[in-house]
Amino acid sequence: MRKIILVFITLFAVTLNAQCVSTIAGSTQGFADGTGTSAMFYNPFGVAVDASGNVYVADTYNHKIRKITSSGLVSTFAGSTAGFADGTGTAAQFYAPWGVAVDVSGNVYVADAVNGAIRKISPSGLVSTIAGGFSGPHGIAVDTSGNVYVADTNNNIIKKITPSGVVSTLAGSTVGYLDGIGTSAKFNMPYGIAVDKSGNVYVTDQKNYKIRKITPSGVVSTLAGSTAGGANGTGTAAQFVDIMGVAVDSSGDLYVGDFFKISDNNSFWYCH
Repeated sequence: MRKIILVFITLFAVTLNAQCVSTIAGSTQGFADGTGTSAMFYNPFGVAVDASGNVYVADTYNHKIRKITSSGLVSTFAGSTAGFADGTGTAAQFYAPWGVAVDVSGNVYVADAVNGAIRKISPSGLVSTIAGGFSGPHGIAVDTSGNVYVADTNNNIIKKITPSGVVSTLAGSTVGYLDGIGTSAKFNMPYGIAVDKSGNVYVTDQKNYKIRKITPSGVVSTLAGSTAGGANGTGTAAQFVDIMGVAVDSSGDLYVGDFFKISDNNSFWYCH
């Protein structure tokens, strides 16, 4: 049976199944590269990890993508001031980057929310734009074949971008709630997105308070959730309040961020 594990984010703390919490980088609000708590972020949101254990962070209000090594060294991978520009490293510009994902080759994909664009950063830091015309994209995920999936939040659509750059609608149409196939399905502010090893896509359908599943053929179903609330349970017996991020592990278990309070200490944690 598939499990959905809630991660409740509270002020100054994260609790996950009563495991340990430690800070790997960040301190007060601001911007600074450095090691551990000497580094600073400003409302970081998206996070992804590559095969070598490097962590990539969408430092949203600093308009940058930051990199944290396994030793806690924070550097600016790409981005500078708010704007829109392709280029290498700090010559590139983002405007409120939100979601990030990493493919098997180490390329980083960014949902550049205010610019309505999907950006790609090569391992050497070269930023290019692979697709545009989105409205407030937030969640982003990439499968083992290099297909990129985007929660086109304000358009209430889930988009797919092939490695050759072809953009199509995987599911969704007008705002609402409806299970179905492809454009017959409806979402209301899809936010977080994840893809499993079989190509199934999972979406936090924020304003519908539900977790939705999309098969590779575009069949949309409701995996969990009903009305707004905070109940554990199976399927529609469960309740969510303000679901944002979602991740899936190698066993197919989902981890969902039910966002009650915004943490303002601009830090990242891990447990081991």
